[in-house]
Amino acid sequence: MLVWSLLWGDFSWGNLAGGMLVAGAVLLFFPLPPVSFGGRLRPGPLLVFAVRFVSELVSASAHVARVAVQPGCRPRGAIIALRLRVRTDLNLALTAEAISLVPGTLIVEVDRYAGVLYVHVFDTHGPQDLIGSRQRILAVERRLVRAVGSAAEVRQVSADPVERGPDP
Repeated sequence: MLVWSLLWGDFSWGNLAGGMLVAGAVLLFFPLPPVSFGGRLRPGPLLVFAVRFVSELVSASAHVARVAVQPGCRPRGAIIALRLRVRTDLNLALTAEAISLVPGTLIVEVDRYAGVLYVHVFDTHGPQDLIGSRQRILAVERRLVRAVGSAAEVRQVSADPVERGPDP
């Protein structure tokens, strides 16, 4: 309703009622798929995730800035396919958002049914960089699942090591 009122540029009762009608119609005719949450919020692992996320954010920002101002540097990017260990919609969405917020990585596509993220990674020089990127993304997934996943999901990411080879 707020967006509707901002688009009209006037906050009136008529625009408020019109916004409510449009919002109701959108929800009725274009429903989103249900997202179930079977986990629980764990403050300790959530704090670990937040601290590591901020440190990765700062580190990646510094790396992208250094590459941007380095004379003659021609960074090479790559797209990697990565099958997540926990294939719930919530885990896909949270992991994709966390990855996309860090400079130098971007989600290109998500295969919801197979649980695969296609990620563009920045400034790769060889196979070791791709393996490192894969391990970092799986570590983000592991920290997220430990912070908000169910006990079965936590066991699943703990039992499956991060250092595994290519998936799809």
